[in-house]
Amino acid sequence: MSMENPPPPALIRIPVRIVVLLLVLPIRMAWDALTAAARLLDRSLLRPAGRGLAWLLHHTVTRPARWLYRWVLAPVGRGITCVFTGTGRGLAWVFTRVGRGLARVFTGVGHGLAWFLTGAGRGLAWFFTGLGRGLAVTGGRLWSGLSVAGPWLGKTLFVRPWVGLWRFVLVPVARYGIAVPAVWLYRHVLAPLGTVSLFLLEKLLLVPVAALFRYVLVPLFRYGIAVPAVWLDRHVLNPLGHGIRWVLVQAGRGIGWFFPRFGRGLAAVLAWSGRAVFVWPWVGLWRYVIVPVARYGFAVPATWFWRRVLVPVAREVRDALAICWRVAGFLSRALGRALKWVAWNLVGRPVAWAWTQLVRPVGHWVRHSVWAPARKAAVEAGRAAGDALATARATVREARRGAWRALVAGARMTEPGEPEVARARTLGSATNVPGAAPAPEISPRKRG
Repeated sequence: MSMENPPPPALIRIPVRIVVLLLVLPIRMAWDALTAAARLLDRSLLRPAGRGLAWLLHHTVTRPARWLYRWVLAPVGRGITCVFTGTGRGLAWVFTRVGRGLARVFTGVGHGLAWFLTGAGRGLAWFFTGLGRGLAVTGGRLWSGLSVAGPWLGKTLFVRPWVGLWRFVLVPVARYGIAVPAVWLYRHVLAPLGTVSLFLLEKLLLVPVAALFRYVLVPLFRYGIAVPAVWLDRHVLNPLGHGIRWVLVQAGRGIGWFFPRFGRGLAAVLAWSGRAVFVWPWVGLWRYVIVPVARYGFAVPATWFWRRVLVPVAREVRDALAICWRVAGFLSRALGRALKWVAWNLVGRPVAWAWTQLVRPVGHWVRHSVWAPARKAAVEAGRAAGDALATARATVREARRGAWRALVAGARMTEPGEPEVARARTLGSATNVPGAAPAPEISPRKRG
């Protein structure tokens, strides 16, 4: 820091930092509390609620509407369009060709057929018109039902959740989580601190400055400059000036009457005398009295007070705000860690101990001793029941097949013919008997 702006003394720095810290600390603590509450609310409520609403909207409105449009409305519309278009074109082509052919072959009969076909066309037109009106009435009723159910569904899906969220979540959280603590903080912390700070500021800064201005500077200016100058002008300078002017006027008149030729010299002498009497005293008073008093009595002390007191105090207040904001952040975080430690030791640690030492072993015992054997027994019973059902089905199937064979198929009839001749083979030889078919080579061991 340069010599023009020296650092303020500790007598100014320490009280300013103490006052600023007392003012900033509750604001920083409230700011940190609101920030933590907003983060907790966003992390635990708003984001899951947003994801849930998005998922609900996607699975209840978007996907059903897309599926309904893709697989129902669009195919039905295309089918109806194709059916009516193809039917109309086919009927028009058929009746046109038949009418033209019959008109060419049989003119009279053609007129009759044309009349018939015209009537048929009108009847078909009436039929399709009635069908279209019926579809329009059905669509109108369906649209009326959708117009009644749509707003109700829209309110249920889009309005009532937000109304319930606003009424039962956001308003209570804002009221009892923000407004009530903020009012309590303002009423019981910030207002007393503001009152104390204003009292200290008034007693430490405003009252001394006002007393200095009222009891030092104003009396010094009034009784040291203004009152003496007014008294000097009223009781000394003004009568002296009038007397000198009268004397000079009378002297000038007398001398001019006696010495008319020396008027110019006398005028110069009188001008010099008037300047010496009326101008030079005021110039000396301004130069050697008023200016030094104004400079060294007001300007220099005011400049010194501005440069040595007000500017350092303002600079110190600015620096103290930044420093105390960081210090208040450290204190707020330390207080938060202390509250977290207290909450963990009062609530979290007993709950964790109960979960680790009581709930988890009980859960493990229930899972291994009750749930696993019950599940295994249920699986074995299911498998046994499945095997019994499979065996019963196989038995019933075999009995049904046997009954069917006995009732419907009967015994198989063999056709008469020559008996089969067994293939002969010489004993102890690998050659077959001439004229006999060779038998398969089977060892006695395999034959049994």
